[in-house]
Amino acid sequence: MEELQDLQRMVNGARRIVFFGGAGVSTESGIPDFRSPDGLYQEEFQGLTPEMILSSSFFYLHPETFFDYYRRYLLHPGARPNAAHRKLYELEKADRLRGIVTQNIDGLHRIAGNIRLYEIHGTVHRNVCMDCGDVYDMAWMLGTSGIPRCPHCGGVVKPEVVLYGEAPDRYVMMGADREISQADLLIVAGTSLTVEPAASMTERFHGKHMVVINREPTPADGRADLVIRGNVAEVMESIQVPYIN
Repeated sequence: MEELQDLQRMVNGARRIVFFGGAGVSTESGIPDFRSPDGLYQEEFQGLTPEMILSSSFFYLHPETFFDYYRRYLLHPGARPNAAHRKLYELEKADRLRGIVTQNIDGLHRIAGNIRLYEIHGTVHRNVCMDCGDVYDMAWMLGTSGIPRCPHCGGVVKPEVVLYGEAPDRYVMMGADREISQADLLIVAGTSLTVEPAASMTERFHGKHMVVINREPTPADGRADLVIRGNVAEVMESIQVPYIN
């Protein structure tokens, strides 16, 4: 496949690769995406859309419904890194990958071993008491019911994920912007690029090559040097990691 050969040539010539990923990166791990025909946003929950439930205003007004949805649809304890996650870890070990900027909250990049990671929408693996600041993991959250309460102070334990209406962590965003602006190869994969501020982040890239890997068209396609329509895990798995001598 000529497109995969072009991708390999770009990877071979790059010294500062940055990967910008969305939900399509994790579908091969059994985690549904959001906006595809089979995605989470195609189904209502108790007559409500996911966009409504996953908003900061809904969280404060109807926390019990929020947590019911959160546990049922956003927590996937059995999910494991797929070929895309593993290949990114190989690229980081080879010192070719300078950073992963991910919209995903599933934590699979970190489980795969990557440390140059910017989780701009947070992670389900950190749940913080809103009163005392104690932190609990996903297993603890799954063991609760109703509104989760801190066993130490009784405060509500809120997932460290960015809800609609909330701003991402400024330091995470600054780091992500820095890596994108300094990259010589930006790989944009598994994202529709429709949610701000993530949608505009690729505009910070002024390096040599941009590659888009996605099943559907994205707003970045016109600026990309290479567009591959396909499965993110399969495309990433095809990359041979070049090691620096």
